Amino acid sequence: MDEQGILQDGDRRAQAYVAGIESRRVFPDVEACSALSGFNEDLPEVGISATDTLKLMDELGSPATVASNGPNYFGFVIGASLPAAAAAERLALAWDQCASTQDGSPVADVLEKQAGRWLLDILDLPRDSAVAFGTSATACGLSCLAAARGALLDRLGWDVVNDGVMGAPEIKVIVPASTHVTVRKALQILGFGWARVLKAPVDGQGRIIPDQLPPMDGRTILVLQAGEVNTGEFDPFVELIPRAKAAGAWVHVDGAFGLWARAAPKLRDLTQGIEGADSWTTDGHKWLNTPYDGAMAICRDPQALARVMNSDAAYSTASADAQKNLTLEFSRRARGIPVWAALRTLGRTGVADLVETHHKQAQHIAAALSEAGFDVLNRVVLNQVLVRGTDDAATESILKQVQASGTSWFGGSVWQDRPAFRISLSSFRTRDEHVERLIKLLRRIGPDGSASLETGVE
Repeated sequence: MDEQGILQDGDRRAQAYVAGIESRRVFPDVEACSALSGFNEDLPEVGISATDTLKLMDELGSPATVASNGPNYFGFVIGASLPAAAAAERLALAWDQCASTQDGSPVADVLEKQAGRWLLDILDLPRDSAVAFGTSATACGLSCLAAARGALLDRLGWDVVNDGVMGAPEIKVIVPASTHVTVRKALQILGFGWARVLKAPVDGQGRIIPDQLPPMDGRTILVLQAGEVNTGEFDPFVELIPRAKAAGAWVHVDGAFGLWARAAPKLRDLTQGIEGADSWTTDGHKWLNTPYDGAMAICRDPQALARVMNSDAAYSTASADAQKNLTLEFSRRARGIPVWAALRTLGRTGVADLVETHHKQAQHIAAALSEAGFDVLNRVVLNQVLVRGTDDAATESILKQVQASGTSWFGGSVWQDRPAFRISLSSFRTRDEHVERLIKLLRRIGPDGSASLETGVE
């Protein structure tokens, strides 16, 4: 088969997969997972045809996928892929650009800069901020925190780029006690020992308690949350950010999914004051529903980010706003292109409708489960519903039965040292009928987890 035929075969299989996404088990069964042993082959001495390779990948791999691209996945906040964003990704893959600089790809440079402008517009953040398109909130958070440390040390007369951190003035980091593990990971990579990071006490919903915030000064990085991972809550930005700025601290906001509340008029008040921060991270592959592996680092001071991320070389120089000088990657694909396609296709009202619809669905789930005797643990301010059964054993049983059902899937968590499960909404494919199906399933199992689903679920 020639090159065009191979590409068409791959596209045909991809289209068939997406066409059947709603009827797939949300989590593969034991048989499908066992069949993956078919990939356990010795490296072939002579190459096998691309047609055979795609056939094997599809026939063994597709049944063993998690249908997170479908409407019945309520697990981690993973949005499905909008058709426009997925199609733009496929075209960009065909272009196969090294989207590091304008020289490497004029079109990627233009589209990512346009996506950055639109992003700052829809999130209403300082319009002259730098926008870097990276792999994840972890990578983008690491970039922002590196910029924060570099900027604070620069104010103290220390050049971290040339002199490193050995002997540098110590930078203090404060995070919410409920901070996301990706923030912890980024700080560890940067050399901020986790035992030395100050954990600010939080309330019953996971928000920093202002009166218990540790003291701050010009050597402090304060990390706040827009969308606590379990409850979906927001730190009190209006109170905390001005205090931090008055002390000379740098404020970073981890807003992997919660920052998108700012694009929804009915939920924007949750983010009041957030524009006063110095840097922000958010994901496209969560609520914007772009293909996976696409996030954004946003920095009020572009030079602060470019100073620590610069990767100019004798054979490859570029402006400070080139993506290779803002992100961790030197060679990179244009992750901003699906963001551009999603924003252009949805528009301002489309993004707002997506976020507000999921909020409404989450509130409906919470009300229905509370009425059915489940213990809903959060206020449901956004898209997260945090739930327990009548006791810990019931919670574990409910979780196990839902995950085994094949008709829905969500994950477990631990909240205030006890098991819980977390229902998340972020897929554009999830309609009210899918929400009702989930509620029906949970009602059938019951808050005590005693019902059996062995006979199947309608």
